[in-house]
Amino acid sequence: MRADRLVAALLLMQARGRVTAAELASELEVSVATARRDLEALSTAGIPVYPQPGRGGGWELLGGARTDLSGLTAAEAQALFLLVGPAAAVAPEAKAALRKLVQALPQTFRADAQAAAEATVIDPSRWGEHSKQTPIAVRTLQTAVVRRLKVRLTYSGRERVIDPWGLVNKDDIWYLIAGTGQGRRTFRVDRIATVEVTAEPADRPGDFDLSAVWDEVVQQMEERRSTVETRVLVETRFVPILRDQFGRHCEVEADLPDGRSRVRLAAHLPIGIAQHLAGWGALVEVIDSGPVKAELARLGRELVDRYS
Repeated sequence: MRADRLVAALLLMQARGRVTAAELASELEVSVATARRDLEALSTAGIPVYPQPGRGGGWELLGGARTDLSGLTAAEAQALFLLVGPAAAVAPEAKAALRKLVQALPQTFRADAQAAAEATVIDPSRWGEHSKQTPIAVRTLQTAVVRRLKVRLTYSGRERVIDPWGLVNKDDIWYLIAGTGQGRRTFRVDRIATVEVTAEPADRPGDFDLSAVWDEVVQQMEERRSTVETRVLVETRFVPILRDQFGRHCEVEADLPDGRSRVRLAAHLPIGIAQHLAGWGALVEVIDSGPVKAELARLGRELVDRYS
């Protein structure tokens, strides 16, 4: 007997006041016999649930209590469904869970919760691009993280056993944070060749905070990606486009009287900056960094030689 079914049964009784075994079976997608056994198990366990015989009968909580077991306020319910709604459009499990959650809410919350669930659609693909497929290994790794089991995987041609701590989706690219014999490591999931969940319990630090650890990973990666910097002059109105290209490595240092801005740009290598700026032509002027100027000049010569 699964604990989530029992909680769902309690939520339904809290929201509706009374449910029949058939109604519960329909909502939880189980047989009527299973639903009846769940209700009887709640009663046996000491939960004040009792059957009401006859026409219009069913199972209800002692005293007809109708309070929301989850403790959600109307605003909290809307926030939850705004978050879960987009996931329900692509994941059958999320859709089923959403339907059950709506039914478990008090009647006065349901209309707004349903509207919130349908208010947002998330399309992660850029214009002109196909939607990225979630790596098959993600579901396996999620199971391992939740159950806290070690994983055997092949990565960069090497097999290893790791402790999976958490998964992160950044710009539709999945990463696994894990413990290894050499300490904490970050694995790009689409580069994992094979993955197998073992029966061995995984070790995970008691104070592990996935969000905080990921912030550290991002900071380390961004520092490695910004070892070369240069300053450019560009019309202030074009600064947002530069920001879109360079992200956090684009910083406005000053707005000048002539309508231009002095902007600091950074990347891992000079060619990384030059490749972005080459398409700007004379709209951007590099005012320092000889290596970036040299790369721009080289790219210009290549283009002239090819197309002149």
